[in-house]
Amino acid sequence: MTNNSFHNELAKPMTTQEFIQLSEFIHTQCGIKMPPGKKIMLEARLQKRLKSVGAATFGEYCEYLFNSPHSQEELVQMINAVTTNKTDFFREPGHFHILTDTVLPPFIDPASGNGSCFTVWSAGCSSGEEPYTLAMVLSEFAALHPGFRFSIVATDISTKVLEKAKLGIYDEERIATVPVSIKQKYLMKSKDRGKGQVRITPELRSQICFERVNLMDEQYRRPELLDVVFCRNVIIYFERQNQEKLLGRLCNSLKPGGYLFLGHSETVHGFDLPLQRVTSTVYRKTA
Repeated sequence: MTNNSFHNELAKPMTTQEFIQLSEFIHTQCGIKMPPGKKIMLEARLQKRLKSVGAATFGEYCEYLFNSPHSQEELVQMINAVTTNKTDFFREPGHFHILTDTVLPPFIDPASGNGSCFTVWSAGCSSGEEPYTLAMVLSEFAALHPGFRFSIVATDISTKVLEKAKLGIYDEERIATVPVSIKQKYLMKSKDRGKGQVRITPELRSQICFERVNLMDEQYRRPELLDVVFCRNVIIYFERQNQEKLLGRLCNSLKPGGYLFLGHSETVHGFDLPLQRVTSTVYRKTA
């Protein structure tokens, strides 16, 4: 494999066989379905990886990905390239109202004996907008209810988006959906005003633990049972069989009575799960 003949020109189109090899590998590794209609998208997203490893063709790239000593490192980079990471602050805002109005009040009732830390998992957290939104909402709740404590773990399969999430730096247009009073408390403007960027305050950043997790890893277990799991707009990328497996693992991560929040186009309908519907896309574990 050489770098010298492969500068800026694009590789030859991916063959059907190469697409089958790569799409099956992606599906096996991380559960993401890649139907034939995704061939052009996959081709475009992997062009930079070919250049990076010095592969002149997709065939050479497959050889590098499957059989080189650097296969594991390249798997991480390849997943970074092919995963979709669309997210926003306060996306699907109704969920945060349900969290504040329905889920949280029992945790401040002295009679309930809930003196423990409220625990949340943002599964498929992308570049951090969802867990930071959760941290803002929970911090606001804590300000009104002294003694309320919370912790958030946020995970994604992509190391690239996790690095961005840990930094907590965003372009100003990304925070248009954040209420003004919240912006003033939890976002700092860049000293270089020309950059048009903001950063999440250190206090809020410290509330979140970011980890790389492949949700298709059957060995993966949260070390503790959780009060809430947000896994929104993630299972839409999986086929039905893997959706059921993932939802089962998410249920196993919840305490009895814990809540699961899914994305607006996702449902648990037709799956045998210990969940009771609270409202569209919000479910409570029954046992």
